[in-house]
Amino acid sequence: MYNPFEHESILTVFPELKGIDYTITPLTGGITNTLFRIKSDLGDWAVRFYGENTELFIDRTAEAETMKLMAEIGISPKMIHFSPENRYTSVEFIDHAKTLNNDDFLNESYHKPIMDTIRKIHSSHITLNRIFNPIIEIEKMLKILESLHADLSEFDIDQSIQKLHVLDQRLNIPKDDYVPCHIDLLAENFLAVNSPDFPTGLAVIDWEYAGMAPAAYDIADMFQETLLPKELEKKLIHIYCEGNHEKDFWEKVQLLKPFPDFYWFLWSLIQKEISKIDFDFYTYGKGKYENSMMNMNIILESQYYFGDG
Repeated sequence: MYNPFEHESILTVFPELKGIDYTITPLTGGITNTLFRIKSDLGDWAVRFYGENTELFIDRTAEAETMKLMAEIGISPKMIHFSPENRYTSVEFIDHAKTLNNDDFLNESYHKPIMDTIRKIHSSHITLNRIFNPIIEIEKMLKILESLHADLSEFDIDQSIQKLHVLDQRLNIPKDDYVPCHIDLLAENFLAVNSPDFPTGLAVIDWEYAGMAPAAYDIADMFQETLLPKELEKKLIHIYCEGNHEKDFWEKVQLLKPFPDFYWFLWSLIQKEISKIDFDFYTYGKGKYENSMMNMNIILESQYYFGDG
């Protein structure tokens, strides 16, 4: 890992900065990567140095292509550097942007911009190289975790995977219905901006996990990150659907809720094994596991979903 605060190190990574003044400032918010802002006469950059071993589950080339495509439709900041050999990517730093948090999702003024932005991603007709089938991706993460010889005895993995397969069969979403998805729509990946470059008033960052997936998965993931009241979830889905197939979409979101929590549970245990970043991955992951199991059991015990009762 380069130390960006060492002058010679930063010039090795960014030789174009040689002979000109620049400032470098650490940025908060990353639990996988290390983030910095570099400002000079050449521009204002948000630089992300990749966390160690993140190539186990992140395709950086696919991520870069997604960022380019999303910048073209006014969703993502423009990419400046892509250097996988030096383990970093940079994008334009958006000055005076507000990073959203979970409380902002309770603020009605953000509801339409958030859902308009997500709908714009999903309806963009962009085709991403990565296919994100939730159950298959969960099984991939489990294989990675097993290869690291992590102790999983505390968790009922086999039974959980069986239950997820039951939900997957009930959903039965064909690949032809997959749309471009962000996959990691936590509140902090939305930036409120005042710029004609971002017509919805929001920019979306952190496209590491993006791929073609069920649209309802993206929103289920967002709901499991923000943990909004059910009535607010329904309101947001009403805005997103614009009156089209709202009940069916709502039910798909509910059925999909256990999947992102289980995915991030496995991700957290992988990070616990490989990451050097100071973060309590175990506690974060255990919370995700418990949420996934809770929703899994509620759904499987219910006769409501998809007209079963």
